[in-house]
Amino acid sequence: MEIPASLRSLPNQLTLARIAAIPVICLLLIMGWDWLRWIALILYVAAAITDWFDGFLARTMNQQSDLGKMLDPIADKLLVGALLVTFAWTHDFSGWELIPAIAILMREIFVSGLREYLGNKAVSVPVTFLAKWKTTAQLVALFFVIVDGLLPSFGFISGTLMWIAAALTVWTGWQYLMSTWPHLDTPPQPPVPPAGPDL
Repeated sequence: MEIPASLRSLPNQLTLARIAAIPVICLLLIMGWDWLRWIALILYVAAAITDWFDGFLARTMNQQSDLGKMLDPIADKLLVGALLVTFAWTHDFSGWELIPAIAILMREIFVSGLREYLGNKAVSVPVTFLAKWKTTAQLVALFFVIVDGLLPSFGFISGTLMWIAAALTVWTGWQYLMSTWPHLDTPPQPPVPPAGPDL
C-alpha cells in the first residue's frame, strides 16, 4: 500500500513521530525508576518541541496540508490526555490536582465533539491565538510534573501551572462555545451535487 504524499512530508512525519512517542513516554513514567523518568523527560521535551517545529517547517517548506492541520492538534491532545491519565495512575497528581486534570480532559473532548458536529454543518472552528497559548501552558505544566517526580522542590510550581493551564483551557472552551452558539440550531448543509457534463 503506497504511503500518501502528505504523510511523506517532513512536518507530518514529525507529527507522527510525536504520536508514536506518547506510549513510550507513558510506559517509562509508569515503570517508576528515576533513570527511566529522565529518559521520559527527554523524549517529552523532544515531542513538545516538534509541536512548534513541524508547523514552522510546514510554513517555511511550503508543505502545509489539510492532513497536517488535522494531525497536529490531535497529536497535542493525545500527548496531554495520555499524560494526564498516566499521572493519575502513578499518583503524581495529588487529589486537588486531579480537578484541573479532569477539567482539561473534559474541555478537550467537548471541543473535539463540537468541531465534529459543526463540521457536518460546514461551519469552521479555527484555532484561536489564546488556544495556542493554552496548549503551551499545558505542555509546560506537564513538564514540571515530570520534573517534580525527580526534583520534589518543583511541586508547588507544577501544581500552580496545572491550575493556570486548566483555567486557560476552560476559558478557551467557553469562547469556542459562545462563538459557535448561533450555529447549534441551524440545519445541516445539503450535500453539493456533482457537476454535470458541459453541454
